[in-house]
Amino acid sequence: MLYRKIISKLEQYFLSHSNKMLIIDGARQVGKSFIIRHVGQRMFPNYIEVNMEKDKLKDRLFANVRTVEEFMFALSSVAGEKMKGSPEDTLVFIDEIQAYDQLLTMVKFLMDDGRFTYIASGSQLGVALKSTQSLPAGSMEIEHMYPLDFEEFLLACSVGDMAIEEMRQRYLRKEGLPDEMHAKILDLFKRYLLVGGLPDAVNIFLEEHNMVSIRSAHRNIRNIYKRDAAKYEKDSGKVLKIQRIYDMIPSNLENKKKRVVAKDIEDKKGKRMADYQDEFEYLTAAGIALEVQAISNPVYPLSESSSKNLLKLYMNDVGLLTGVLYRNNVKSILDDECGINLGSVYENVVAQELKAHGFDLKYYDNKKAGEVDFLVDSTDDLSVLPIEVKSGKDYWIHIALDKFLSNGDYDVKRGIVLSNEQRVYTVKGITYMPVYYSMFIVPAESDRAEYIEI
Repeated sequence: MLYRKIISKLEQYFLSHSNKMLIIDGARQVGKSFIIRHVGQRMFPNYIEVNMEKDKLKDRLFANVRTVEEFMFALSSVAGEKMKGSPEDTLVFIDEIQAYDQLLTMVKFLMDDGRFTYIASGSQLGVALKSTQSLPAGSMEIEHMYPLDFEEFLLACSVGDMAIEEMRQRYLRKEGLPDEMHAKILDLFKRYLLVGGLPDAVNIFLEEHNMVSIRSAHRNIRNIYKRDAAKYEKDSGKVLKIQRIYDMIPSNLENKKKRVVAKDIEDKKGKRMADYQDEFEYLTAAGIALEVQAISNPVYPLSESSSKNLLKLYMNDVGLLTGVLYRNNVKSILDDECGINLGSVYENVVAQELKAHGFDLKYYDNKKAGEVDFLVDSTDDLSVLPIEVKSGKDYWIHIALDKFLSNGDYDVKRGIVLSNEQRVYTVKGITYMPVYYSMFIVPAESDRAEYIEI
């Protein structure tokens, strides 16, 4: 079984007897149902699971449920004798809760009833929450789940906890890895670029090491994401635009600017980004794209910085991106083939890591000074932290980052450059480190004690 960091969150929730229902949100195929089922069945002798999407397609037992008693009656038709349990020994897992809007409004009443322990998941929860009325915000806690990050991938590849902890300590001390370890981790990082972190693809990699099978899994998942738009959006015109924007992400990332261009979406002049706001919100709320907004005048905290009407969209999983760009050609990544620019791939994987670790993603855009790949908040020095990602050997050339750091109005203390370079060293406020060290860049408020603020 693949280890997922969210396991500790689930265990803490089940032991806390919280009066809020934990709802695990995330894109399809990231492993939400599997991990909830795994932990729930281990911790509760009496386990009840009901999938609302399947119910909606077949029996519709919960379609008209409006009260707790109606919910219990419908649940009893599938749970039978298990309904005699207590909160201490009975877990009710409501999978795909967003399939019925009224269930989200009922969360408070189910928790107040207190008959059982509850947990829920939702693949389109972000989309549903935007349109659901009377949400009981004080009665639910939403935790986002993402594909396996690189640390979880290393664990899946049998890199042990002790090795990862030693790497973390070297990161904190700003030290590189020994030659052999660097080569091993960089090789696994490149394999992660090909496989990504979606559990189906990772399991195929571990069991078969078959790139054709992995790419087949990637295609299936991309198709699921596109079909979901038709399922959750009634406007067929909007569905087509959502699918078009999603299909454009890889080609946009291959462009020099990498940002979305409004007129390209429908090939119509005069179109503005605001014309597609609903479509962008769907892609990000569904968890299938990562949005990075442009900022020209960064202020700490970044939430107070005014964003420009520019954005970049990254794939939620780097394996899906390389599947589109390189298909079954593994040499383009593993062997550093000349002429292959992996800049977009490296940026995508760093965007994934930062987002999964809890950062709100921004990038710097200035007509005179250029662009810096990512900006995040650093609470360590109460400043904006710029992060530049380099895939080539000229990682030390970064004119935009230099100008950014030299701008006294921004009061930026330091910057980071991530690349394939083994060494970790600092020059003029810029720390150069291996790209795989991005797995240790976390916000200060991270509740993992072994992490330290960046």
